[in-house]
Amino acid sequence: MLTILDKLPNQTCEGFGRREFLKAGALGIGGLTLSGLLQAKAAGLAAGKPLRNKSVVLLFLQGGPPHIEFFDPKMTAPDEYRSITGEIPTNIPGVTFGSTFPKLAKMTDKLAVVRSYQSRNGGHTYLSVTSGGNELKAATSAVCARILGTNDVRTGMPNNVLVLPEAVQDGIHLGSNFETSALPSLTDPGSLGSTYSAFNPAGGGTAKENMELSIAPERLSDRKSLLGGLDSIKRNIDADGSLESADHFSQQAFDVITKGVGSAFDLSKEDPKTLERYDTRPLFDARELQRWGDMRRATNLLGLQMLMARRLCETGCAFVTVSDCGWDYHANNNSPKGMTGIYPMGNQVDHAVSAFVQDIHDRGLSDDVLLLVTGEMGRSPKLNNNGGRDHYGDMTSLLVAGGGLNMGQVIGESDATASKPASRPYGPENLTATILHHLFDLGQLRLVDGLPDEILAMSNNQPIAELF
Repeated sequence: MLTILDKLPNQTCEGFGRREFLKAGALGIGGLTLSGLLQAKAAGLAAGKPLRNKSVVLLFLQGGPPHIEFFDPKMTAPDEYRSITGEIPTNIPGVTFGSTFPKLAKMTDKLAVVRSYQSRNGGHTYLSVTSGGNELKAATSAVCARILGTNDVRTGMPNNVLVLPEAVQDGIHLGSNFETSALPSLTDPGSLGSTYSAFNPAGGGTAKENMELSIAPERLSDRKSLLGGLDSIKRNIDADGSLESADHFSQQAFDVITKGVGSAFDLSKEDPKTLERYDTRPLFDARELQRWGDMRRATNLLGLQMLMARRLCETGCAFVTVSDCGWDYHANNNSPKGMTGIYPMGNQVDHAVSAFVQDIHDRGLSDDVLLLVTGEMGRSPKLNNNGGRDHYGDMTSLLVAGGGLNMGQVIGESDATASKPASRPYGPENLTATILHHLFDLGQLRLVDGLPDEILAMSNNQPIAELF
């Protein structure tokens, strides 16, 4: 932890004296620690400059979204295969989506759907999808943090952030189920070590607060004096000499913290009209879903999570993982018969994702922010006896937007019953390679000293070709 002592008397509105006014660190894994702030050089950022100053948002629908009800409705298939929600035309001639996605259907010029994507995962083992199969057993978000360093060197924003519903609404206590216990694997750093774990703004209680500057602006006028208060960080200087001088480190630490990283996590600072545009809370009462065992962590907060993701990207975060739970559709009375949960949850994804895509377009960020929407699996093409769909890894939904990539297309196709790819199949290794191609100059990346061989091997995988 870094603490600068404000020697001037000060009273908060609660009546407490505030001498410890600036704190950074104490964020545990992946947080804004001063000892890690300049380690981007050691991680390879300064040597070769592979970063393109771009971001990735991975919306991970945990539990396995049904690919047929999403973007491959197969209404010409027999009744037991076709989408239970029917279909809706898109603005690509001849292409339809499931009917719970009307807003996305109207903006397919800004989207790409991969209909031949398969996670090859039939269980709730998220890491097999998010790691791209690398031998480090590390989520791609952690790999990116290893390349870039734990924090953006310009703003201090953590480069790997996990946004749970708890991050956007205080006081919620979501039930525990299989998705909760599997959640750590979603952003698991594997053998890279806990330094590269995702920063969770909902965890630890004081983590976000420790990223905020708690002093009146006029008290910052004596910059030289404040920098003098950073003398204690000399103890954090790396023994390998990676920092040129303590004074330089102190200056940069001060600059980073005073840029207000913590405000990116504060949705109250957002334009109310934008917040209203994203907000999915009016769509349905989440408590109606949470009474089902498999949907205990389902919420109506996805829109606010996506808004926070956009704010984090604007503040320099390279990789944001947004988790939306409850996508389990066995229809076995642990989730509702006939998959009726697809209607509120599908509409929520439609609203939140379309708001995000339009927002990054309006803000001129479509080239810089890459959105990926998928889950750990798809769902069995043939309905079971309860009108539900079971675990299925041979076909998985994948929606792509932004990143300056080729949008307005459907990539690949499935067979007549959406049971397997009928064209070139893509898998997690191709998805990870797509992410790396977006974030980095791979020619420069391969020149960076000290990167694990496994990361370089990941960069050699083929991306989804039609996107480039």
